[in-house]
Amino acid sequence: MARVLKLKPFRRDTLWLALAFLFALASAAFLSRISARAQEQGSGAIRVEVNLVVLDATVKTKDGQIMDNLKKEDFEIREDGVAKKIELFSRDELPLNVALVLDLSDSIGPFLGPLRDAAATTLAALKPEDEVALFTFSTEAELRVPLTKDKTKIAEQIGSFQAGGATNINDGIFVASEYLLKEAPKGRRVIILISDDVGTDAGGQGTRDIVTETIAADAALYNLKIPGYNPPMTIFAASMIPGLVNIRKVMDQTGGEIFDVQNVSNLNTVFGALLQRIKTRYTLGYYTAVNGAEGKPHKLDVRLAHSFGTKGRNYLVLSKTGFYFR
Repeated sequence: MARVLKLKPFRRDTLWLALAFLFALASAAFLSRISARAQEQGSGAIRVEVNLVVLDATVKTKDGQIMDNLKKEDFEIREDGVAKKIELFSRDELPLNVALVLDLSDSIGPFLGPLRDAAATTLAALKPEDEVALFTFSTEAELRVPLTKDKTKIAEQIGSFQAGGATNINDGIFVASEYLLKEAPKGRRVIILISDDVGTDAGGQGTRDIVTETIAADAALYNLKIPGYNPPMTIFAASMIPGLVNIRKVMDQTGGEIFDVQNVSNLNTVFGALLQRIKTRYTLGYYTAVNGAEGKPHKLDVRLAHSFGTKGRNYLVLSKTGFYFR
């Protein structure tokens, strides 16, 4: 999903409204402040309807190389098949809001120490204004640390956990999405699933509901896949459990990626590469005429100009595939 920034009632101040609109087109930072101001409600106000759809995108060549020198005019956005004019374009200018979703099932126990060390190193590379929240899941999912700019809290918490229980990935992703939807932090929102991806509990939400909630939260799902300790019988049993979340499908529809840690000695490097990828995604925005009264999803298609060839053949775009009001 792409976030729809909907400007709600402001006080009667004609000059401020005019300035807000003009600067919204010129500055991503100002757009962020507009979003915060849009939360305010007051009596004796007028209503301004300006729906800005914001989305992130990663572009790769057919060989998997990141295309990191693109310009605004290189992109095209279509909403329900109709071309839209791109009004907002930036890279790594908006704050980043990361929800770490950590697997605490039995198979992860031996890897908690390295994970703590990797988190301490990689999260320190984020900007001071970036925020991180920590969720854990085994049989149940829960919030451990709300969004905070103090990244040291996250590593400290990871070091204190004890592994044990089932692997309820479904609820882990859903609870994080639900939190981001409710809190609605400014900036770009990302969920990072840290797990061996061997689910043993389907929880209370299926893949469709998880995709819907993640899109509604305007979050992209990334997967830091670590080599958990799973005997062959556990893997076989997990393959027979109905209703386990299709992690790949959630990533594809929200614009995320998988980063596979095949050897725990490479954990720090791979984790750092994942965060770097998130930080360097393109941010695009356009104004839409749709409104919440329609109550239906809308399709998004992000691609490059014709001179770059064919999407899916000459290059790949990782981005959200739709949005809707909620």
